[in-house]
Amino acid sequence: MCEGATGSGKGSGKRFNELSATLYLTNPWFTPENVRRALQATGTALTKEKLTRWLSAYPELNEESDPVTVGVVMAGNIPMAGFHDLLCVLISGNRLLARLSTKDELMMRAVTATLTEIEPAFGHVTELTTDKLKGFGKVIATGSNNTSRYFEYYFRNVPSIIRRNRNSIAILDGTESDGELELLGDDVFSYFGLGCRNVSKLYLPRGYDPASLLPRWERYESLCSHYRYMINFDHHKAVMMVNRESFTDGRFILLKESSSFTPPMAVLHYEFYDSGTGPDITPEMSEGMLQCMAGHGQLPFGKTQEPELWNYADNVDTISFLLKK
Repeated sequence: MCEGATGSGKGSGKRFNELSATLYLTNPWFTPENVRRALQATGTALTKEKLTRWLSAYPELNEESDPVTVGVVMAGNIPMAGFHDLLCVLISGNRLLARLSTKDELMMRAVTATLTEIEPAFGHVTELTTDKLKGFGKVIATGSNNTSRYFEYYFRNVPSIIRRNRNSIAILDGTESDGELELLGDDVFSYFGLGCRNVSKLYLPRGYDPASLLPRWERYESLCSHYRYMINFDHHKAVMMVNRESFTDGRFILLKESSSFTPPMAVLHYEFYDSGTGPDITPEMSEGMLQCMAGHGQLPFGKTQEPELWNYADNVDTISFLLKK
């Protein structure tokens, strides 16, 4: 999207360059590096070839249909978290009524302004707000497990997609190259681990030394200079010490053996598996708790936060939902 936006006029390129450099002033988690990462990932996905491949799976898009106002409650955990839903609504010929997260409001308003410059018709079918949504026919809402219960009640009378907390994992088999392990660091540390596509847990073959990963992730030692991240690091380290829990102090990440998929910020869980049987990941876990998996035979290392247009959140096809009468 960056390249396309820049190509549509110097103003768009300047807009995103300025936002990349200044968003951290209003949201400390949106560092210049992370904002640029999000923009680059979106731009990589929005090529003509990929758009054509994505939309060719939906011949119904070529049929005449009455547009529906779709309410979208956007997340703000990482930059541009709501962009894919926005794109799905507009590209399916519907009207967008988006409730922006205050954490990502400036970026999403800039994205919408740029899309409207590229295609002015989008301006007539797009409404952005930070208030409660009203007057919609369908809803897509993303939030935590707690807010999902509110969403389910509030949107109970309309067709909806309600998204909850999910986590991602990486499965190592011990044959990974140094380069692959370095890329795994991107999956773990990008966006401070705040995204549902960030790897929050490792499955390691029994006997694997998790501390051996730390030298491959030294370029993320800069996390030590982020005040809020290190508050989390120091807090959870202190709690584990007081509770006499076993962990590995990696200076900017705490490695802890646990069966849980959901460690707190600055903590990475791991679990061992027997090479003969493999990780104990049930279909129920994969269906209801996991967003994606990295590893040999899974997503390549370093790619969990670079989804393609057809990689739908929670594996729910958003376009099919929007096209359903």
